[in-house]
Amino acid sequence: MTQSSLTGNTANAHQILTEPSHTAFDIQKLTDKCPDRLKIGKLSTGCKQIDEALRGGILTRGITEIAGESASGKTQFCLQLCLSVQLPHNLGGLSAGAAYICTEDVFPSKRLGQMIGYFSQRTDIHKKIAFGDNIFIEHVADLESLNACIHQKLPHLLSSGGVKLVIVDSVAAVFRCDYELKDMYKRSKHMASLAASLQKLSSKYCLPVVCVNQVTDSMQTLHRRQIPALGLAWSNQITCRLSLARTSHELDLPRNILNGVVIGGFPTSIRTLEVTFAPNLPNLELVYVIDQEGIKTVS
Repeated sequence: MTQSSLTGNTANAHQILTEPSHTAFDIQKLTDKCPDRLKIGKLSTGCKQIDEALRGGILTRGITEIAGESASGKTQFCLQLCLSVQLPHNLGGLSAGAAYICTEDVFPSKRLGQMIGYFSQRTDIHKKIAFGDNIFIEHVADLESLNACIHQKLPHLLSSGGVKLVIVDSVAAVFRCDYELKDMYKRSKHMASLAASLQKLSSKYCLPVVCVNQVTDSMQTLHRRQIPALGLAWSNQITCRLSLARTSHELDLPRNILNGVVIGGFPTSIRTLEVTFAPNLPNLELVYVIDQEGIKTVS
């Protein structure tokens, strides 16, 4: 070992030893002693009951996965996050816009417009926000295009501070078709690289990253059971997993009128939201429905 490397190691050790210490209380309560790089906030989901169950909403650091079968409400959940992120901090938002990356279907702009129409009627503060102007949409067809978006376009967008939420809908689409069985090692390597890039963006810009995932049938049990796609190679890369499911039961939503617009008044499927794993939450399950406004829980 050379003299210069020893000097460099000594300087690094001295920097670590002189770094001010922070208690777990400072980090949990976000006191003035807690540095910005250690502060982890929450983003509201747009539903008070879900926020309470998630202890404030989804984490503003790391990757939150939303997994579920078709028509379970994954995209609805993401659209609701795109609206709530634009709210001021005192209402659970981050006072910024969202970047929405589509890898499968065309972005549901018509449904978003409907949700904005209802969402903007909630309070006077909601009415002042131009929700549709702060959602940036990108369509990608394969992993190469997705990586180009994450490494080239997103940093320019995030550096301005006007975007505080990144959504990839869905991450499974770019990994389920382009790999043969003999390429599984290569696929795992590419998934780890993608997740590392998203984690880096989340940490650098202090924002939540949400990845939608599909499900697949498990062959390890006698009964039909669905599990998130992409296996352990992807599961090990994410911070939280929220699993959505659509049940065979229906509920007749009561018809209400809010500021002249009708909410409910039709039968809808009952769905479930399960916290599969998260560093700050126990395993729990909620029951919810989807109406004109978006996702909301039912007792």
